[in-house]
Amino acid sequence: MNEEKITFTEWNLEGQIVTKEDVIGALEAVFELAIQENDLEFLLKAIGGIARSNGMAQIASELTLDRASLYKSLSPSGNPSFFTVVKVLDNLGFKLSIQQKQAS
Repeated sequence: MNEEKITFTEWNLEGQIVTKEDVIGALEAVFELAIQENDLEFLLKAIGGIARSNGMAQIASELTLDRASLYKSLSPSGNPSFFTVVKVLDNLGFKLSIQQKQAS
């Protein structure tokens, strides 16, 4: 039997999320998956990756936060306040909104 060896590498968002449409698509997918899997770490890692792609130092400066603290907050082991997440998304040009789920 000829078995093919498959290797996986970790997906890195940096440099992959370029346009606003890319960010919207990534955030929608990440939010949905994070909720389904109850995985806040995945959500924070994705938001952190998107923020790094858009210049974490600039975002931290505009939010009057320490860059290192923002990196730590948006890491998988971070615990940012909801307000911090909302401010980062706002700085990236997005806002959170609430929609009623459609009946299934």
